[in-house]
Amino acid sequence: MAAKKASIIALFIALSAVGASIKIPAIVGSVALDTFPALLASALLGVPAGAIIAALGHIASAIIGGMPLGQLHILIAVEMAIIVGLFGFLYQKDKQMTAGAVFFIGNAILAPLPLLIFLGMAFYIAVVPSLLAGALINVLAAIFAIPKIAPIIKKRAATER
Repeated sequence: MAAKKASIIALFIALSAVGASIKIPAIVGSVALDTFPALLASALLGVPAGAIIAALGHIASAIIGGMPLGQLHILIAVEMAIIVGLFGFLYQKDKQMTAGAVFFIGNAILAPLPLLIFLGMAFYIAVVPSLLAGALINVLAAIFAIPKIAPIIKKRAATER
């Protein structure tokens, strides 16, 4: 069972890397659709799986985008893990709309706040619109896809017992 779950997590990491190559126009090249698979995994496989996929997906997106923020991407990867973890926790508690709102606000508004210290208000103002678009696309795709994928995951889990 552990090997099978690890394989599924690896598949979601690969999907996140594919999403990382689908960029949202921004002043930095790391705004992408890498979070969608992490949101799916967090809701369907559990918070730890989603958090790992979110962090690695962001790092993949940053690498594909040329690492425009350098080591700050480590901070962003940790933020993504936390935000996606919160999404999964709330989603699993049957608070899907709250989960979506928390992810959207956390990803688009709160996550870039620490960058104010390093890059200033002009950067924050410039990056937020693209983060709003990316967060909205990622979370809406996840909220619509999770109910469609959940029965498949549950069915496979039931047949493994």
